[in-house]
Amino acid sequence: MHSNQTRFRHTVLSAGAAVLALLATGCWNASAGAQTGGCHDAGDWSGREQAAWLRSTVAFHGTTDGTDPSYAKASVVVRGPRTGDVRVLCRPLAVQVEFWTLTATTTRPEMSFVMRYGLSADGGRTRTVAFPAGLPTGRDGTCVRVLVAAYAGAPLAYGELPRMTGDLATAGDADVRFGTARIGVHRLLPAQGPARCDAGRSTPSPSPAASTGWDIYHP
Repeated sequence: MHSNQTRFRHTVLSAGAAVLALLATGCWNASAGAQTGGCHDAGDWSGREQAAWLRSTVAFHGTTDGTDPSYAKASVVVRGPRTGDVRVLCRPLAVQVEFWTLTATTTRPEMSFVMRYGLSADGGRTRTVAFPAGLPTGRDGTCVRVLVAAYAGAPLAYGELPRMTGDLATAGDADVRFGTARIGVHRLLPAQGPARCDAGRSTPSPSPAASTGWDIYHP
């Protein structure tokens, strides 16, 4: 009898231990799942979905009115998470921030590549890209503007490069077209010398001798 009671208690304790182990494992898995579920899996996102994420994440600083004689304090900021706005990715995206200049000519604006900066971003921390040093400001009498874009993936192919329609003096962001849907955000900045661009609408200044044309092999 005593042996049977001992065997019964042993069986009950073993079963209880098994239940506790299962509960502990379940709790751990739930915790691990919550941690994994706290980020967005962008592995199968389309170019449009990646662009939408960038539109909610990228901001331009120091570029609003064009009155500063230089872009020394301007930057492109890929922001980290904000309160109540969960956008952290499980795996970072490859992001390109690219700069061009547009210079008025006697025919149509001439676009020249300036710089491209590659980074990875997942929304977990803020990344800042300063504007390139020595951007032209139109002080030499030319009508010149700066175009900047942030997009996900590889550098733009030839057919994806920006094209502009309309007059350089009055053109806005909507007048810039890209041959791809993966552009997150772009900004055609105001002219640093608006009077030069206004004057250039009737008699556009020629592009500077040092300026280069649109090169299909640009970096």
